[in-house]
Amino acid sequence: MQTLDHAGIRTSDGVAGDFRGRPGKRQVTVLSARAWQLACADVGRELPWTTRRANLLVADMDLPQRAGDVLRIGDVRLLVTMEVDPCSRMDEQCAGLRAALVADWRGGVACSVLAAGEVRIGDDVSLEAAAD
Repeated sequence: MQTLDHAGIRTSDGVAGDFRGRPGKRQVTVLSARAWQLACADVGRELPWTTRRANLLVADMDLPQRAGDVLRIGDVRLLVTMEVDPCSRMDEQCAGLRAALVADWRGGVACSVLAAGEVRIGDDVSLEAAAD
């Protein structure tokens, strides 16, 4: 994992340069800083957010807990497709981390890319609720 101050997001394969990127429901994964802090508190350790292995971290916002909502990060639009279920690799990083990420979608959301563009640290992040 490496942290970047900006990254290209493409409709073809998600985050530019991500070797796991491909079309589908899990092009880009997004983690909430608040959710990560809660999970760290549960395990009693401060861990870097990259431990979660998500593509993007958003601050000052709780992520939606349903598919169909749209996250806007700068000009990029991401359709929330599902919850990211934490895998056993989380417990390899820190005992109890997997369980700490299960509650309330703390593991983040998976998205498909609706509108491509460049994301940068400090971009505005907003939510467009799905039509019910």
